[in-house]
Amino acid sequence: MKKILVVDDHPIVREGIAHVLEAEGDLKVCGKAGTAEEALELVKKTAPDLILTDLTLPGRSGLELIKDLKVLHPHIPILAMSMHDEMIYAERVLKSGGRGYIMKESASDSVVDAIRKVLEGGIFVSKAVTDHFLNTMSSGVKRNKASFPIERLTDRELEIFELMGLGKSSQCIADQLHISPRTVDAHRAHIREKFGFADSAELTRYAVRWIESGSIGQDA
Repeated sequence: MKKILVVDDHPIVREGIAHVLEAEGDLKVCGKAGTAEEALELVKKTAPDLILTDLTLPGRSGLELIKDLKVLHPHIPILAMSMHDEMIYAERVLKSGGRGYIMKESASDSVVDAIRKVLEGGIFVSKAVTDHFLNTMSSGVKRNKASFPIERLTDRELEIFELMGLGKSSQCIADQLHISPRTVDAHRAHIREKFGFADSAELTRYAVRWIESGSIGQDA
């Protein structure tokens, strides 16, 4: 029996995933956490065989949790699940130490297969992501990050940039991420500087267009 720790800030999502996994005879949900802090505590108490985590968590993000876990519990494989576009987040998850990435919209169909593959020592990403990686490698052309502003953002900056694109104010972003509005404003200033925009209004308009165009992971 393999033990799975589920990390997601939405109770309904946690219960839904648990229901799917418990239907399998050889998988058991040993714990459910809503934050990175809760997850770290449960890892010590339950000793899971695999951790399935969302990327959008209050306070410390899922990517930060993955990085912490790879230092504190390097033997436990981690599978990320999120609504964020896989073309940019899958690579970030793998670089952070995760062993796979699945989109929430397809989770009910692929989560069990993904978990089994990772437990067997493999890496799980969608065919689209695999093809993207292979095409990038086979082209022999190293991408210049200066041509892709989104890629220059840190994980936290990208998270804040997406929330800006969804029309969230600094206070709303601060409340959602459990950080101070001043910290949010500092991140916004760094993002504006990296993009070379003259003011915050221009940055906000760009973020909104980026979200509306569905160009996550690309230079909009």
